[in-house]
Amino acid sequence: MTKMSARTVTTVFAPLFLAVAIPAAGQEACPAPAPNVDDRAMTHIRYLADDRLEGREVGSTGAHCASAYIASQLEALGLEPAGADNSFFQPFEIRKGTALGDVNALSVEGRQYELERDWAPLGFSATGNVETTLIYAGSGLSQPGSPEDRYTQLDIFGKLVVLEWGDPADAHGTSFRADPHFKATVMLGRGAAGVIVMLPEGLSPALPDDETRAALGIPVAIVGGESVDAIRAAAQRAGAVLMSTAVEPTMTEARNVVAVLRGSDPMLRDEYVIVGAHHDHLGRGGIGSLEPNSGEIHNGADDNASGTAGVIEIARAIVNGPRPARSVLFMTFTGEEQGLWGSEFFVQEPTIDLDMAQAMLNLDMVGRMNGDELTIFGFGTADEWDAVVDDANADLDRPLTLGKAPDGVGPSDHSSFYVAGIPVLHFFTNTHAEYHRPSDDWQLINEDGVERVVELATGIVQRLAAGGSATVALNYQEVAPRAPAQGSSTGGSRPYLGTIPDMTPRDSGMRLTGVTAGSPAAEGGLMGGDVIVELDGKEISDIYTYQYALEGTEEGQEVTVVVDRDGERVTLTVVMGPPR
Repeated sequence: MTKMSARTVTTVFAPLFLAVAIPAAGQEACPAPAPNVDDRAMTHIRYLADDRLEGREVGSTGAHCASAYIASQLEALGLEPAGADNSFFQPFEIRKGTALGDVNALSVEGRQYELERDWAPLGFSATGNVETTLIYAGSGLSQPGSPEDRYTQLDIFGKLVVLEWGDPADAHGTSFRADPHFKATVMLGRGAAGVIVMLPEGLSPALPDDETRAALGIPVAIVGGESVDAIRAAAQRAGAVLMSTAVEPTMTEARNVVAVLRGSDPMLRDEYVIVGAHHDHLGRGGIGSLEPNSGEIHNGADDNASGTAGVIEIARAIVNGPRPARSVLFMTFTGEEQGLWGSEFFVQEPTIDLDMAQAMLNLDMVGRMNGDELTIFGFGTADEWDAVVDDANADLDRPLTLGKAPDGVGPSDHSSFYVAGIPVLHFFTNTHAEYHRPSDDWQLINEDGVERVVELATGIVQRLAAGGSATVALNYQEVAPRAPAQGSSTGGSRPYLGTIPDMTPRDSGMRLTGVTAGSPAAEGGLMGGDVIVELDGKEISDIYTYQYALEGTEEGQEVTVVVDRDGERVTLTVVMGPPR
């Protein structure tokens, strides 16, 4: 184990001191931490990646246990609470699933269909009543050159559209067009009163208990079993339909962990260096998993128990060293896997004066170091990063081989802080075959590698938080987008706009946390804080409808974007760039 400081303290594993909300009767409380051991980082990782935390899915009991454990560790180190109401937590409410209301009924040509056996509303269905005629529209997807494409020419306005499952152009059914949410969004845009999607043989209607997407503007349902043929036939003869749906979101609490070590210098203690990592993972898979149908616990030892352990051990090293002049804020976020929910919430509702934040260091997947190699993103966000990082690395007994990338925006929590105007660094030991799979477990962690990342990051924090003549002033820089290498793949067919979406759920529209410097979005006048409500003539209700609208654009196309800016509708024009 690399020595972090000449002065040491005894590791304390305090009891989990805060009650955890137990969502179901009979469910066990949080497991007790392991006894005091020397390999501190691995002890944290093994606790967080324990099967009993069931993958730490945002809003789950396992995620609450993880946050309670982290808070207990930071409190034991002597840090002060910096969350809401003088606590170590910053709670926020999330949509965790969907429940059905009292009235859900489907009647076609006078025949009543049984809920769950024959049909069920989907979780993103609107609550409402539809009394109209059915119309059959095949897959509902554009298929140029195919006889089936005639269905896209139908007048479906005011009718309840019956659609086949899947995408005929994708035999495996994994395209985004195969998603009933996409199909229903298209039908909504064409004026349909509602949608029924018919399940293939072998699938049965299930009640929508785990849907987290916002409701669309029309009722949407699935039909399965023997009822499929009957409803298809009724749609082909324009039969009468009465469908009532009552779908309600279920909410739960998610929470960040926030603690502070107050600076010693009266002139600098109101300035902050932020060190963070996300503590959530994927639960038992599903959306985001590379084995989504396995049903196995995804423990996320590297992603991101490793980074969370790193935050705790950086805090220990800073506490054991000279008192910093600036304050250091230690945070772990939840909801990162769903789209940076926790860090976005903190940036929007900070518990400190965010204008006084000097820098943010983020650790995400730092547990699988190969040799001496460590990648750090964010060097383009401040001119001073090279000198600060190189000096800290040179002081190590075993300096690391650093891969430096300029990017301040990427798929982790540092992005939320960078678009808020704060220089960032993001530490990363690279992806691997176990990424987002149940096999990402503690046995594969490179313990020595984690400790070396902690040592480097600690040295950087000490330099950033120092006072006197050693005080570092970082100058925030905007990083222009990098063009793809000549002759390389563009990485996809979607044209480039350069927006940075706020992934936290909203009632309507899609908020931007920022736009990339020099991008089509920036040149077209879009700004951080704008809420996109229309793109290329398509209503934008959430991140999903935004992605669908982008898919329909082409490179070089002039596109109209309507945004809500501080309560006023503003219409802008952008020219779509080449895919990236």
